Amino acid sequence: MGTLLVVLAAVLFVASIVVLVIALRRPKKSAQPGGRSDPLSFNSMPQFGPRQLGPGAIVSHGGIDYVVRGSVTFREGPFVWWEHLLEGGDQPIWFSVEDDDGRLELVMWVTRKDVTLQPGEQYVVDGVPFHEAERGRASYTSEGTTGLPAGGEMEFIDCANADESVLLSFERYAPDMPWEVSTGKPVLPGELTVYPAPPPSAP
Repeated sequence: MGTLLVVLAAVLFVASIVVLVIALRRPKKSAQPGGRSDPLSFNSMPQFGPRQLGPGAIVSHGGIDYVVRGSVTFREGPFVWWEHLLEGGDQPIWFSVEDDDGRLELVMWVTRKDVTLQPGEQYVVDGVPFHEAERGRASYTSEGTTGLPAGGEMEFIDCANADESVLLSFERYAPDMPWEVSTGKPVLPGELTVYPAPPPSAP
């Protein structure tokens, strides 16, 4: 009986050593994330906003890496959307982001100072006719370099061509200011690689 207990104790001791060795050799999961994540991925879409894409973020599109210089958050009632000023190409681009019923609507906008259209006129730009799709007023707040005050009110008119492959926008940030005209082209999330802005430094 005593010999049997000694054998059982020896077996249990050897088994515990084996379990310990296996546990020590198992690779540990890193506490740090393994690289930058894409905030435009579908799984992270509900959290997409200025905290993920803001001043300092990188947007890669069409072989060009753009830097976000500034961001504007717009609110019209329950609706919220964002516009980000991108620099890195031939000219600055405004990148708008809107969550429309769970679907991201992304547009690259170019300011058209050569277009002198006014609201109410026949909307034709570069030979393309547009129809009015939406108009309204929104409040806004800005951060980084945008050329806008820290906050205020604005007016907008959004237009589209027949198949919505090209967009036209009017924006005005004060009643006595001229309308800013921009043309835009929708882009798909898969056409972009976005690296989030670095977290704000502690005061």
